[in-house]
Amino acid sequence: MARRIGLLAFALFLLCIPVANWLIGNVGTVCVPQGPCLIPVAPGLMAPSGVVMVGLALVLRDVVQRTLGAGFSLLAIAIGAALSAFIAPGPLVVASAAAFLLSELADFSVYTPLQRRGLLLAVIASTLAGLVVDSVVFLHLAFGSLDFLAGQVVGKIWGMLVALPAIRLVRRVAPVPA
Repeated sequence: MARRIGLLAFALFLLCIPVANWLIGNVGTVCVPQGPCLIPVAPGLMAPSGVVMVGLALVLRDVVQRTLGAGFSLLAIAIGAALSAFIAPGPLVVASAAAFLLSELADFSVYTPLQRRGLLLAVIASTLAGLVVDSVVFLHLAFGSLDFLAGQVVGKIWGMLVALPAIRLVRRVAPVPA
């Protein structure tokens, strides 16, 4: 059962990348000319619409590592970075790939030592580290500005919160890390 959940998380993790890139260019309450489509993430805070997928992806990567092991997790990061570079719109290729790679490695480096101390703690701490790195790197490289930083962080936290209930299932089927 743990292996099946891990493979499903692996596939969903990789699916988050094209969905996030598509959302940024196509879905939002406001679409900035030559910029991202934005969604409200809190009163007075807007963020590029792909943010919720990034928060979800960070949690899914942790599930991959818990159920399939660090090797699969690093493979998912490598494939994800390549997908991100391949799928991102022209002006966002470097920003998307760099942000993805660095944020997932930050998530990995925080999650790995914490996972044996508590799965929920490891997932929350690593996801928070990853989403901050992703936000800063992406916004700086893509737009040369951190104007949407607060919205990015809040939006990604929403994505993380949506995924957290699945951690109960993961804890039950994979009580110890792979």
